[in-house]
Amino acid sequence: MPQSKEERKAELEVRKREGRRAAQQEEAQRRAVPPAQPEMILTTQREHEEVLAPHRLAVTSAQHKEMSTTHREVMQAAQRGSSTTVGPGESQEPRSTNASPADLAQRITNYLVCKGYNQTEAMLRMESAQEVDGRSRAQLWEASRPRTCQGFDLLKNWVEGSLDCYKSELRRILWPLFVYSFFSMITSFYPQYAKAFFDANKNMFLPEHTDDIRHFEPITLPMQLQENSIANLYRMNKYRLVLSNPAYTNLLQFLESKEREGGSVMNAILNCHCSVKTMDRAADNRFSFAAMLGQIGADQTFPAEDEGIPGHHPGSARTGDNPAMAGSLPRLKLGKLPMELVLMEDVRAELAEEDAKKPTPPGHNTFVQEFDQMIKNEDDDEVQVMKVMEHRDRFEIKARTGGVGPGVSVCMFTFHNTYDSINCIDFSDDSKLVAAGFAQSYIRIWSLDGSPIQAAYPDLDDLTPTNSRRLIGHSGPVYAVEFQLCATAREDVPVGDRHPTNARWLLSSSADKTVRLWSLESWQCMVVYRGHDRPVWDVRFGPFGHYFVSGGSDKTARLWVSDHIRQQRIFAGHDQDVDVVCFHPNSAYVFTASSDRTVRMWAVTTGNAVRMFTGHTGNVTAMECSRNGKILASADDQSCIILWDLAPGRLLKRMRGHGKGGIWSLSWSMESTVLVSGGADCTVRVWDVAGPQEATQGRVIAEGGAIDGDQAPSASKNKKKKGKDGVVTADQISAFPTKKSTVYKVKFTNMNLVVAGSAYLP
Repeated sequence: MPQSKEERKAELEVRKREGRRAAQQEEAQRRAVPPAQPEMILTTQREHEEVLAPHRLAVTSAQHKEMSTTHREVMQAAQRGSSTTVGPGESQEPRSTNASPADLAQRITNYLVCKGYNQTEAMLRMESAQEVDGRSRAQLWEASRPRTCQGFDLLKNWVEGSLDCYKSELRRILWPLFVYSFFSMITSFYPQYAKAFFDANKNMFLPEHTDDIRHFEPITLPMQLQENSIANLYRMNKYRLVLSNPAYTNLLQFLESKEREGGSVMNAILNCHCSVKTMDRAADNRFSFAAMLGQIGADQTFPAEDEGIPGHHPGSARTGDNPAMAGSLPRLKLGKLPMELVLMEDVRAELAEEDAKKPTPPGHNTFVQEFDQMIKNEDDDEVQVMKVMEHRDRFEIKARTGGVGPGVSVCMFTFHNTYDSINCIDFSDDSKLVAAGFAQSYIRIWSLDGSPIQAAYPDLDDLTPTNSRRLIGHSGPVYAVEFQLCATAREDVPVGDRHPTNARWLLSSSADKTVRLWSLESWQCMVVYRGHDRPVWDVRFGPFGHYFVSGGSDKTARLWVSDHIRQQRIFAGHDQDVDVVCFHPNSAYVFTASSDRTVRMWAVTTGNAVRMFTGHTGNVTAMECSRNGKILASADDQSCIILWDLAPGRLLKRMRGHGKGGIWSLSWSMESTVLVSGGADCTVRVWDVAGPQEATQGRVIAEGGAIDGDQAPSASKNKKKKGKDGVVTADQISAFPTKKSTVYKVKFTNMNLVVAGSAYLP
């Protein structure tokens, strides 16, 4: 039946009462629920949203609904301006069509106080209070894509268009600004813009920062940035830069003048993440006017030794916060150790007898005179006598020969059918034996002249004499082998009367975490040294043949004595694997090179680091100290050789010429005037340590070793070439290319001849 008028009216009244009751319940529920996080409040400014983006919390559907309601009310209040609801007793503000950000923030704060949104109001006040140097955080970190990219492109174009005398040092500021700009966009949740920015600019920092670029390229999220060890190294430390006063002043003036175009963003990154040290031209030779003119057109892309992340004084091993302590360098004792008096008398007596038997050739020193001039570091008088003879009769390599570096002869031994299984090669000092470590866990030793290897005790050896022997004992790939120091046998003495001067011991290290000492008389493993808890990458004998040092994947180097099975010292301090180790010629110091791209010098007596050298842009793959004990040479997988002056702890110079793949071996001449290197580019190269003459400055040296003063192009014109045609500094004397044989080992003999070992890889 149709409802009457009274029934419809009653039903309408019931619905009204139910609606009012529901509205009251909703209002009570709204007042009972605490206000949500101020995410929606801050969406009025994009920069504030970027700051709070990592701190957003998940909310329930009811809270999300309330947040939307609060957001609408706040936006309406901000737009109404003078009509915004205010508390009792407060006068309304006049309507303003051009309200400033500060006025808008104040109106929003008043509205939140009036409505009782205490937590939201507190968060807004906290964000407004975060200022640095009078600027809000939003102004400092304008992480939006247009400002960051625009600022970096603006600075890059300005640097490339600056004066040539400042361009080389101003280019060094681009790398840290590039890295921290990329990090800023990642933390602000702009992965697409960050990826585009990274891909557009990464090529300009190759090859000096190849490894860093490889580590940063996969990063797309803030969580990945936090988990990346290399990125954390940059974020936890300030990048050091050294600029001359004029260059730094021009840089700041430019950034201030382009503040609206992105200069403020670059200036903020420079202030927050870079430690810039300014130098006067007179205080540092690198910034002298002559040095700056010399850098014009040269290849100076590599960073300086006191530049980069590892914040320490150049050469100092101290990394503390105290600048005075960080700059102090312990005094080094680089001289030769004295010989025992009894040994000295015995050696002198035998040399006097040799002088009496054979007249001294005209223009040569006697053996006794030669003994007084050379290094005396052997505990065997017979070996010492032979070294004196070899030292006098050696092929002397002088620092200069007619204005061009001296020539050096190289004898190459190539292994065939290795199937890329050789890991290391070493030659004995008497040039009689060569040892190779294989990935199949064994060591093989050959005689270089092809003669059968005779056992010292034939009665105990029932094997047929052959020209090679296998040493089996390791349970993992062999990564390093080295012969004990020895000397050539005397030919003027009957075999029965000769004292043994040949190599009698061999050291090896392996992935099985052990170092083994092998006897070359019984061809057996005599001692197994255990201490490393990860693979052992390198092992080297000391100058006296009694001590040896090993470096491994456990980030430590260890000093051993051959007659003890326990290590005597543990050198700890590197952040990554210790890849290469070597001794100082006086046996008082040990050098270690790590994958953290640092080289450290340790005192054997105390176990403390006395020097630390930074400047490599890749992993250090080879290292050798000069015979005079004053210079250290280190090479990396970026095909760069660096010479370090040990006493002041300074970088002397860089030498480049090898192709891709890295440098695997270095060796010094007896006079410490020439350095030879071999690497994965299938070449052996000879370097002049003293540096090029003025006539050869800026020349490119051909692969055959000749310098064409008229037709050789400048190094700067060829800097874009790859492989063997890459940049070759004028320090290179000659280059000896192979066909397809990777060079594993190069070594100067006591007679100043070079032997090299390679493996043919078709």
